[in-house]
Amino acid sequence: MKRKEFLKKLREESPEQLKKRLNELRLELMKEKGFVASGRPVKDTSKIRNLKRNIARILTIIGGRTKK
Repeated sequence: MKRKEFLKKLREESPEQLKKRLNELRLELMKEKGFVASGRPVKDTSKIRNLKRNIARILTIIGGRTKK
């Protein structure tokens, strides 16, 4: 149910808000990848996967809006 609520919230946001959230997620992903590359122990191993999926979801919503 949490994913559906997240998608509903994303669909209601304006394109500017989506782009801002996309940049924030990409920055967070870069930081997490840097931690892994430096050998720092990771507490939540699924965080990188979830970040990538959320980025893909936002890109899909943006792409769907431009086709209309």
